[in-house]
Amino acid sequence: QVQLVESGGGLVQAGGSLRLSCAASGSFLSIHTMGWYRQAPGKQRELVATITRGGGTVYVESVKGRFTISRDNTKNTVDLQMNSLQPGDTAVYYCNAAAVVRIGVKPLELWGQGTLVTVSS
Repeated sequence: QVQLVESGGGLVQAGGSLRLSCAASGSFLSIHTMGWYRQAPGKQRELVATITRGGGTVYVESVKGRFTISRDNTKNTVDLQMNSLQPGDTAVYYCNAAAVVRIGVKPLELWGQGTLVTVSS
């Protein structure tokens, strides 16, 4: 069984910072693209940032210049450093990863349990 475990959410004032972490554990061969998504109350889940195994990154426009995604391939972890947080960033943040569990089989898409980030004004 492969799973993602997140940590680092919480309550912060506008302008503050938080760092989210996610670790993959279990039986797998490798982890491909990893990322963070978020879902605000009453809204659909949206992509925040992704990072490939080689370090290529994609960010949603609203977080560019404020958030930084990084990963450690040796530890199978992905982090999201969030600076200059705004009330509009309030959401449950989910870690996402594509895990190769067997050669020749489509990678398994994994989701973390979600961690709440609340930004007060």
